[in-house]
Amino acid sequence: MITSFFSKLKKIFQDSVLRKKIFFVLGILIVFRILSAIPIPGIDHNQLASFLGNNEFLGFINIFSGGGLSALSIVMLGVGPYITASIIMQLMSLVSTRVKELYHESGEAGRKKFSQYSRLLTVPLALLQAFGFMLLLKNQGILPVDMTTVETVTNMLVITAGSMLLVWLGELVTEFGIGNGVSLIIFAGIVSGLPTTVGQFIAGYDPSQLPTLITLLVLAVVIIIGVVMITEGERPVQVTHSKQVRGGSTYGGTSTYLPLRINQAGVIPIIFAMSVLLFPSMIVNFLGGIDNASLQSILQSVQIFLGNQLYYGISYFVLVVIFTFFYTAVTFDPEAISKNLQRSGAFIPGVRPGDATAEFISRVVTRITLIGALFLGFIAVLPLIVQSYSGLTGLSIGGTSLLIVVSVVIDLIKKTEAQISMREY
Repeated sequence: MITSFFSKLKKIFQDSVLRKKIFFVLGILIVFRILSAIPIPGIDHNQLASFLGNNEFLGFINIFSGGGLSALSIVMLGVGPYITASIIMQLMSLVSTRVKELYHESGEAGRKKFSQYSRLLTVPLALLQAFGFMLLLKNQGILPVDMTTVETVTNMLVITAGSMLLVWLGELVTEFGIGNGVSLIIFAGIVSGLPTTVGQFIAGYDPSQLPTLITLLVLAVVIIIGVVMITEGERPVQVTHSKQVRGGSTYGGTSTYLPLRINQAGVIPIIFAMSVLLFPSMIVNFLGGIDNASLQSILQSVQIFLGNQLYYGISYFVLVVIFTFFYTAVTFDPEAISKNLQRSGAFIPGVRPGDATAEFISRVVTRITLIGALFLGFIAVLPLIVQSYSGLTGLSIGGTSLLIVVSVVIDLIKKTEAQISMREY
């Protein structure tokens, strides 16, 4: 295995085109890290560090900004608005026939137009998020309360431009580099926080916690193996192509298979669930200063519910499972697959073409999605379980980060191997 690894590494650097692509990706990621260190003016860094340490929602968003939010950099929103815009566009395919045709049936030109609409939607979402963060950070004393309207609008425009710049850099990586650019930017942001985490651990190391840390390390290895298995896992459905006679020659009659992935939704359901659960906490922060007895009673009840780890964990798990099925239903269309099979003269043995094939595929997808949904739910609440037993904090987003990192690495390895194979042939 080690010999094979070094052999592939040698082939990568021997190929000038592949080498240029890798160095291009590295260059873009370096630019991204430089941008993440350029702060907007007027920040109280001590107050910011304290606030982020106690706010799980902002800590979660900090993943997608690559640590830019923790420094209130010009790219503090990261690619979060673009991801939100893409999700909204995919959800719109449920209610709009035109958007659905654009996403599923219009080919490459339709997908490019779909991506263009997602980019256009990113701009107002980024402006809205920038305004919300500016208002929240002013209330927390992190930004000056006496900041003028011109300064506020300027910062909003700078933050929005920073987010769009990251989207552009990500698309450059996708077009001229290797892998998905947006995913690689998120990956780089997560990995860039490792040195700080390790440094804090070394500074506060307690020998009495060694057994707990060893257990956590073993658990992390097991989870990584599980993530790889679920990410790569698929249910093959046998497909047979009908025999066709043309000019005295017989074509077709071969058997292939339709790969149905166990985890069709990726990490999106966790993002959905986290947003739904943590959005009320932001509402509580905004409305906390209003002097109204009834409102304060409601806000207090919400805080008690969110503060109970058991209720929070159960709600989180259930939401992840629900959103996994929901997102799979949005992005996976059994009817379209059934029509494509029928057009190409293929069929599933023992299943009639048409509606019966669509129902069969839908039934199989529902069963395997249940496995993927339960696994994602477990990954999501695992940090909460570990916290309750070990007493270690800072693990609330560990499961999501691990899932993203492993998924991106697997995708990058696959695409690199595909490039090597293509050049060998």
